[in-house]
Amino acid sequence: MAILQSQRGLQFIQTITYPDIAIAEGKFTFLTGESGCGKSTYLRLLNATALPIAGKIEYRGAAIDVGMDIIEYRRKVVLTPQEVYLFDGTIEGNFRKYYKMREESAPERAKMEQFLRICCSLFPLDTRCDTLSGGERQRVFMAIFLSFNPEVLLLDEPTSALDEQTAKRMLTNLKSHCQTQGITVVVVCHSDELVRQFADIQIDLGKEARG
Repeated sequence: MAILQSQRGLQFIQTITYPDIAIAEGKFTFLTGESGCGKSTYLRLLNATALPIAGKIEYRGAAIDVGMDIIEYRRKVVLTPQEVYLFDGTIEGNFRKYYKMREESAPERAKMEQFLRICCSLFPLDTRCDTLSGGERQRVFMAIFLSFNPEVLLLDEPTSALDEQTAKRMLTNLKSHCQTQGITVVVVCHSDELVRQFADIQIDLGKEARG
């Protein structure tokens, strides 16, 4: 069953036209293809961060358009961008600031620690984010977005700053958690090995999308 789908002819600023694409509910779907084929843009279209100039996207059978409550939709379909942004201060402080922006109560400290463990971020909550490496920051960022418990989680190159073994551990934990919670995951990834090991479904946009 598709939770998200787009019709053939979906187009972004006259540069990329996408084919029919259906995202299966509850699955780990990987988007692959050469640079420039529109993978990151497709995630933004699914999240309604970007809007198409032609075609449409449907979520549970309803079209995503300007007449809907976009903020509420983005609470359900969460995009974790490739560019990591953490505020100055501690890991706990970042959890709280992101939840404040969502106008929601932050989780208890034990829940924060649970999501950090899932993302292989074994740091005390009082660790300052400016002391972390790029890969460590990426995992903390992921833990915060995962804690929102969305219906769909869109991940743009979530392992780009990680070594292969850490990437595999994190994706193992992430897939197990999302399967248990019924979260649909769509991942942009350039690693053939990670795609082979973790993808339930692979969609090669390099073969399908037209530039």
